[in-house]
Amino acid sequence: MSVDGDAGKLKTEADEPGWEVDPDDEWGVAVVEAVGRQLRLRREAKEMRAADFGRRLGYGEDMVYKIEGGKRIARPEYMEKADEVLDAGGLLKAMNEDLEKVRYPKKVREITQMEAKAVEIGAYGCSSLSGLLQTPEHARALFEVWQPSYSEGEVERGVVARMARQSVFDRDPAPALNFVQEEATLRRRVGGTMERRRQFERLLEVGQLRNVTLQVMPMDSGPHPGMDGRIHLLKFADGTAIGRSDGAFNGRPISEPKQLRIIELRFGTIRALALPPGDSLALIERLLGET
Repeated sequence: MSVDGDAGKLKTEADEPGWEVDPDDEWGVAVVEAVGRQLRLRREAKEMRAADFGRRLGYGEDMVYKIEGGKRIARPEYMEKADEVLDAGGLLKAMNEDLEKVRYPKKVREITQMEAKAVEIGAYGCSSLSGLLQTPEHARALFEVWQPSYSEGEVERGVVARMARQSVFDRDPAPALNFVQEEATLRRRVGGTMERRRQFERLLEVGQLRNVTLQVMPMDSGPHPGMDGRIHLLKFADGTAIGRSDGAFNGRPISEPKQLRIIELRFGTIRALALPPGDSLALIERLLGET
């Protein structure tokens, strides 16, 4: 298979937003620098100039130097082509697993790691859909209206990181996932018609999974304990848990049993007041039909 780049324009930083290194992420910086060093050593061992190597991969010389210098995160296809061009026998390609994690912001990486260990996850959303339920298009639309504005690279990193969290649906054994969404978060016009249809279809798909309970809090409901903001609750196999509620304990994550009971009580009450799962899916189907 040919690995030569196209005869046209070689890729530059402007062609790949969102692959910058976060300088405040010490572990991420160390990983990217180590990968870049391996790429440079193997290229030099082949006595290949950076410009020639870049052309083989379809990248400009400046991009090669930035990736090798730990200033840019190499895309998966870059590592795959580099592995072949440099006869690395799969060693460079294998580094994609660590590079994938580096691309997620440190805060998101920590959340993802906790969700990957949880045996039960509960999430209540009052102003927007839970990140675990969003489609890429829905997430992008939300990031694009954030203030102060994100750069295109930051938007791209945010979308990728949010989608990475959804690997929780692929776990085996699967965790128990309980979602409650305010009806207003479903009716808000995020994105165009097709984007909204895909989001409703995603909700219906997820809501029919055996390990998922998806409920909607109707707009005509009375006051309830979730009106102060979002709730996120994770329970682990060893009996411990961690939770966070916008309206309790200054919104910080807590794990102390007495405080956790308050968050669990709030979430349990919200679930009891929301529409049953069957009625909730029926409501989402109606919204899909109206779109």
